[in-house]
Amino acid sequence: MNWQHYAGLVADHISATLASPLHMLAYFAAVVGASMVVAGAFVRTMIPLRWLAVGGNFGFLIFGAIHPSPTTFVVAAVLLPINIYRAMEMMRLTRRVRAAAAASDLSGMWLKPYMKARKFKAGEVLFRKGDQADQLFMLAEGRLELVEIGRELEPGRIFGEIALFSPAGQRTHTVRCVSDCTVLTIDEGTVKQLFFQNPSFGFHLIQLVAGRLSNDVERLSKAG
Repeated sequence: MNWQHYAGLVADHISATLASPLHMLAYFAAVVGASMVVAGAFVRTMIPLRWLAVGGNFGFLIFGAIHPSPTTFVVAAVLLPINIYRAMEMMRLTRRVRAAAAASDLSGMWLKPYMKARKFKAGEVLFRKGDQADQLFMLAEGRLELVEIGRELEPGRIFGEIALFSPAGQRTHTVRCVSDCTVLTIDEGTVKQLFFQNPSFGFHLIQLVAGRLSNDVERLSKAG
């Protein structure tokens, strides 16, 4: 086949498409979907990326249904609810973080949906001073003690964040259970993923760390 034959086939295809409103809709949806996928490659944060992916999925879903293209339709149908769920999840986190920031809430309760519960017995040590930090913690129930300074942590208190972001990445205190405890944990990888994906989360986490450091400095000044 020469180029003239190919040109004729393309011209016939275009003519057939223009003659059918449904085919025009299918290709328009595909173009919009592809444009959103390309636009997604240029955004830097997760929420707009997810919504662009949702738009792309809708476009290819329409194209796959009308054209028809079963493979395109199935792939778009599978990805669409996943991207909608992830986008909504990140938006909920953003709302919780903004509410916590507006209320100057440094407790970390807004992080709870992303954490896993663990049970500890009285006397158990969660980590020791100098251990490598790979998790962030929040006390849900019970009593915990910072052994070196004899200070107890109240339920709802998030802890372990300073070591997680320090250059050495080492624990600055030993944390021991005074009573049976329920502790919520989130691993370092998830924290950093949320940090980079959601600017509001990142800024509030920085505020949390800064607040803890300010309290520690104030406590040391009074002790001195």
